Amino acid sequence: MNISNTLKVIIAIAAIAVFLVGCGATKYNAMVNQEEEVSKAWNNVETQYQRRADLIPNLVNTVKGYAAHEKSTFEAVIAARAKATQVTVNPENMTPEKLQQYQAAQGEITSALGRLIAISENYPDLKANENFQELQAQLEGTENRINESRNKFNAAVKTYNVTVRTFPTNIFANIFGFDKKNGFEAEAGASKAPTVEF
Repeated sequence: MNISNTLKVIIAIAAIAVFLVGCGATKYNAMVNQEEEVSKAWNNVETQYQRRADLIPNLVNTVKGYAAHEKSTFEAVIAARAKATQVTVNPENMTPEKLQQYQAAQGEITSALGRLIAISENYPDLKANENFQELQAQLEGTENRINESRNKFNAAVKTYNVTVRTFPTNIFANIFGFDKKNGFEAEAGASKAPTVEF
């Protein structure tokens, strides 16, 4: 092998190495960007849940003024709120179990709030109270924001997961330690239609 051929081989190997490093850097940066989008979307989910948690004390106090004897319902709402605010999930280490625990705690708030709102049906003066109506409207708006934030989070997770699982990016994902992330799933029994009896 002469020097000219050796030089050509070295240049070819160097060109391939530069190409692979360039591809690796591009793929790495894309995965970092998408992982940050997942974190941002998760922070938006938590922000909406926090907004709901912040509305609860005002709603409970408003209802208390009209239905003081519904103590067990108030306690259930406050306990669910306390439990839900204690459950946190780090977007960098989001396991299915942690996400399920978070979702279950938030589900308890939803259930307790449903019972609290149902109480208002027994108190026409409470239903007519302007403060209660405003809080209920804010709560409904917040529930819509929570749903939208969860959908955006799941979309960000899907985009990220498709990237880290498709070829050839999956090779770089394995090298750099980018793992598949978990999104929100439907709650158990959500696919079963509720039974309505008259």
